[in-house]
Amino acid sequence: MLISCSGSSDDTIVEVPKNIIPSNLVLQINISGSSSSNPNGDGSGVITCNASATNAISFGFKVGTEAEVKNTTGIFNYTCTKEGVNDYLVTVFAYSSTNDVISDFKKVTVFVAEKEPQLIWSDEFNTNGAPDITKWGYDIGTGNNGWGNGEKQFYTQRTDNVKVEDGVLKIIVKKENYQNSEYTSARLLTKGKFDFTYGRVDVKAKLPTGYGTWPAIWMLGANIDTVGWPACGEIDIMEHWGYNPTIISSATHTPSCSGGCINTSVGETTITDYNTAFHVYSLEWSENELKFFIDNVYKYSYKPSVKTNSTWPFYAPQFLILNVAIGGSWFTIDPNFTESVMEIDYVRVYQ
Repeated sequence: MLISCSGSSDDTIVEVPKNIIPSNLVLQINISGSSSSNPNGDGSGVITCNASATNAISFGFKVGTEAEVKNTTGIFNYTCTKEGVNDYLVTVFAYSSTNDVISDFKKVTVFVAEKEPQLIWSDEFNTNGAPDITKWGYDIGTGNNGWGNGEKQFYTQRTDNVKVEDGVLKIIVKKENYQNSEYTSARLLTKGKFDFTYGRVDVKAKLPTGYGTWPAIWMLGANIDTVGWPACGEIDIMEHWGYNPTIISSATHTPSCSGGCINTSVGETTITDYNTAFHVYSLEWSENELKFFIDNVYKYSYKPSVKTNSTWPFYAPQFLILNVAIGGSWFTIDPNFTESVMEIDYVRVYQ
C-alpha cells in the first residue's frame, strides 16, 4: 500500500526580530555658569544633560524621584529649585527600536541662589484724597468698642484725621471735642481686604511727637473674630510712646506671653530723629521666626524654643494696622498738646 503526503505552498515563515541592545551610553551634565571659581554654577540652578548611545533611538531622563521625561534628541534641560548647594541624582535611559533599554546615572552638585522676594501688595499713597478703599478699612469709635488700653481718642475716617497728601498717608491726632471724647485720630486696617502668611513687610514712616502720643505699625491674626486675642497672635512691627520719645519698640503677643515676659524680650532701639526723618520699619516673618529691622538693620527676633499654639500662633494669615492713639492706662497726655501727625510714605509686602 502506498501513502502519499502533500504540503501547502502557501505556508509563510515569520522571522522574529532579534533584540537590539543599546551600548556605549554616555551622559554629560553641564551646570549653567560653572567655572573654576563657581564649580556649582551661577545660582540659576539650570543644568543641561546630553546623552548618546549606539543603537538608541530615544532617551529618558529622571532627576531624583521625579517622573521620567523622554525625547529623541538626547538633550534635557532642568532647573533645580532648592536654594543653596545640593546634590541631584540624574538617571538616563537609552531605548532601542526593539524597546530594549540600558541606563546610567550621575550625581551633580548645583548651587541655587536665594530668590529675591516678590512684591505681592503695596500702597504707595500717590493719589491725594482719602486712602484707597479697596485696600484700607477703618475702626471707628473708642476703646469702648472692644479695643484700647485706656486710650482717650475717638477714631474717625474724616479727612481731618486721615488723608493722602503730597505722596504720603497722614494720620492726624488732634485735641478736639468730638463724640464725647477730647481727642480724635484714625486707625486703618486691611482686615477683610488683604492678609497673608509669611513674608516681609516694609513701612517707611515719620512718627508723631508729643507726650501722650502712641503710634503703631502692627498686625493681628485674621482669625481674631473666631479665636479672640491673644490667641490670634499680635505682631508689633513698630510702637512708639511720646513720653519716651527716642525709643522705638518691637514686640509680640501670644497666649503665653504679652510683650516682655520671662525669657522673651522686647526689641528697643534708640532713634533721635524719629519725627523729623523717615525710617523703614520692617518685619521678616517665616515659619519659625519673627525678625524685626529698622532701615534694613536687624534689631530683634522672636523664636520660641518650644513651639505650641500658645507660644506660636503665627502660622495663619495676619492683616495690617496703622494707627495713632493718645493716652493710656499707664501714662498721661501733655495738657498743652494740640496736634501731631504720623506720615507713611509706603507700605509694601513681599513673599
